[in-house]
Amino acid sequence: LCFDFLTSSYTTMVKTLISVDPQKLPWQQDTPLHNRWHPDIPPVASVQEGQVFRVECVDWTGGQIRNDESSDDVKNVDLSQVHYLSGPITVEGAEPGDLLKVEFLNLGTLDGDEWGFTGSFARENGGGFLTDHFPKATKACWDLEGIYCSSRHIPGVRFAGLIHPGLIGTAPSAELLKLWNDREAALVAKDGTPEAPTLCGCL
Repeated sequence: LCFDFLTSSYTTMVKTLISVDPQKLPWQQDTPLHNRWHPDIPPVASVQEGQVFRVECVDWTGGQIRNDESSDDVKNVDLSQVHYLSGPITVEGAEPGDLLKVEFLNLGTLDGDEWGFTGSFARENGGGFLTDHFPKATKACWDLEGIYCSSRHIPGVRFAGLIHPGLIGTAPSAELLKLWNDREAALVAKDGTPEAPTLCGCL
């Protein structure tokens, strides 16, 4: 997956800030990827206000799912190491508390990697919303051609596949991270007690 970003105004030269090789694991990339929102992760690139740039990304599983006929990779996916992020990227001149506007100019697949997948987790690996109806892992691989996708696993279906960017955001400051962690620790400490918070008193 690759993205073209605009931080403020348009320029014609597009620079690739981060490249990935879909055949390599996230930690084997020339620019290693990460999967944490943490202030101690150093920036791997910087951009100026108004700069157009390109970022390449791996899929959310870090390449654990393969374009093949078996759903075993979905069944056995390691959910402790997913949601890989390209970056961090510094915006020169930006300060904590600034409002950062980033425009997506283009979303697309990497050359030679024009496919995606849908799937459902197995009950023993966390399951999903419809686990009672679909307890086993399933997978359908989709071939992307222009804006359309089709799957050999679901014959006769073709539709406009809208690629989305997954996760994007800004890293928290150390102070904000501490606030989050303190809040979550307080919630965990109440779990299983009469003080445990519920959703509108219903859960």
